[in-house]
Amino acid sequence: MPKYDYVALDTHGKETKGSIEVASQNEAIGRVKDMGLFPTKITEAQRVQEKSVKKAKTKVPGRAGKKGGAMNLEIKIPFLSGRVKPKVLTTFTRQLATLVDAGLPLLRGLRVLEKQERNSTLKRILGDLALAIEGGSTFSEALAQHPKVFNRLFVNMVKAGELGGVLEVVLKRLAEFSEKAQKIKGKVKSALFYPVAVMFVACGILILLMVFVVPRFKEVFAGQGMKLPWFTEKVFEVSNMIKNHILETMGIAVVFVILFTLFTKTKFGRHVWDKFKLKVPAIGPVVTKVSISRFTRTLGTLVSSGVPILQALTIVKETAGNVIIANAVAKVHESVKEGETITAPLEASGVFPPMVVSMVDVGEQTGALPEMLLRIADTFDEEVDNAVSAMTSLLEPIMIIFLALIVGSIVIAMFLPLIAMINGLSGDSGGGGGGE
Repeated sequence: MPKYDYVALDTHGKETKGSIEVASQNEAIGRVKDMGLFPTKITEAQRVQEKSVKKAKTKVPGRAGKKGGAMNLEIKIPFLSGRVKPKVLTTFTRQLATLVDAGLPLLRGLRVLEKQERNSTLKRILGDLALAIEGGSTFSEALAQHPKVFNRLFVNMVKAGELGGVLEVVLKRLAEFSEKAQKIKGKVKSALFYPVAVMFVACGILILLMVFVVPRFKEVFAGQGMKLPWFTEKVFEVSNMIKNHILETMGIAVVFVILFTLFTKTKFGRHVWDKFKLKVPAIGPVVTKVSISRFTRTLGTLVSSGVPILQALTIVKETAGNVIIANAVAKVHESVKEGETITAPLEASGVFPPMVVSMVDVGEQTGALPEMLLRIADTFDEEVDNAVSAMTSLLEPIMIIFLALIVGSIVIAMFLPLIAMINGLSGDSGGGGGGE
């Protein structure tokens, strides 16, 4: 009679392992249930041995099965694993919050989501989380083992929820936080799509004119043997450089991008670039409002979830996304650490508007700082909408004028010799008529 290895949970959620001899897997499930246990995995012992032997022969790296002795062959490809898209992570958080709020045990909720998850990376991580919890780790400790997917904000909020016994509430807040952050990010991306598309089209038209159209005019003018205007000669020089040195030109562009990227990785370069983003016209107000919204929403969400204020400020500093904002938060941290208020360093930074400073001050005095921070975040989310609309309405004519200047300059450069040729022909005709 076949032998089956089972892994099951008792009424207290404790894992139990064992083996039974029955005729089929269905009978094994029924036998385990009769024992008052909830089976989570039942595997035929012979198959486990065959899989183990097969794995030893093939020498394919894998990881231990989720439960019992079964092994799952899994090849990890570095550039295809390790990260999960924010939208996928938000959906997982929302679903887990719903399951936990409905009374389902956390471990069982993770197993349910693991079975239905289509993202291979998150599916593997959910299996690891379940294994860690079964091994005695807390949910936050298990999450901390995957820093590429779950940042410090996520881990610390879950930890606060575990300590306060309100995990389902914290998971809901995390889902709402992620959804609003993705919404703001999507609005900014969609607003920047138009100017980027116009720039791309402008560069394409410029290359097309310089490589194919302008050289034809150059051949025509060269056949006439006429002296070309200065502006036309410069356009021909640029056209010749682009046509004959296209690889060098692209190489220079790539080197410039690499050097700029390396510059922004340095402490000084990052400071200069982040300050420029806050001050540049049209785009600066949007970046500033997005940064303030992220700061207030993150801090408000952390504090309202039970995370200590100093620890919350440290997390906010790491997730600020802008060095100028991060430096301001660091000063706030030092001020709070010394027993002072949040308001003074916020006002001294010069980044936060007086309205934000005043509302934070009121929140501190009334003891409703988390609620006030979240209210500020909601207000600035609306401000971001207005700033994005203003930026788009300003960038549209700028991009159109830019494109018109590029194409118009080339057209004028080509027409100047043509006008000279027409004037020359008109002069010759007039002179010939006078001779007769």
